[in-house]
Amino acid sequence: MKKKIALAMLAMALLSVPLMAQEKEPAKQPEAKKEAPAADNKPASAATPAATTPAAQPAAGEYVIGPEDVLHISVWKEPELSGQVSVRPDGKVSLALLDDIQAAGSTAVQLKQQITEKLKQYVTDPRVTVTIVQMNSRRIFIMGEVSRPGAFPMLPNMTLMQALSAAGSPSPYANIKKMYLLRNVDGKPVKMPINYKALLKGDAPQQNIPLLPGDTIVVP
Repeated sequence: MKKKIALAMLAMALLSVPLMAQEKEPAKQPEAKKEAPAADNKPASAATPAATTPAAQPAAGEYVIGPEDVLHISVWKEPELSGQVSVRPDGKVSLALLDDIQAAGSTAVQLKQQITEKLKQYVTDPRVTVTIVQMNSRRIFIMGEVSRPGAFPMLPNMTLMQALSAAGSPSPYANIKKMYLLRNVDGKPVKMPINYKALLKGDAPQQNIPLLPGDTIVVP
């Protein structure tokens, strides 16, 4: 009988151990939900406007249209929009549908692009060609004892010796020691002596200067 009572007490003791452990173990708190980051209520900054692409500058050596130049403008399959025009002293040309367009200061390619864009509101897929017929705005003048005196179109990067070669050699009567170049500087004519013999020998390459529109070479 005593053994039964002892076994019963042992069983009750074993059962009470997990219950006591449960009482001592603190209850787990539910994990707090992580809050999503607060939305930024600041107004969105305006998008930075795209930088305006500056107009392309003429490449070195490209002819730049000027007043008094004569152009031929052709629009494919549009004969009434095609023809020869002169650049006015204000630098503009007059075209059908488009009225006045600034031509001076542009190359033929740049003027073609400008006319093409303006024609799109009147012509479907306009195909424009601009040809320089006469380069009257950029001329140099050679006077005196040369084979062919007169006005000459100034080619890109044209030098003094290139201009003289276009006019032919000085005549036997030319006083080559007194040759000079006349240039308009700030509204005033400036006289620059030319040592022709030194230029021919290559002893004065610094005198073989690039010419400017309106320059006059005098061979007395």
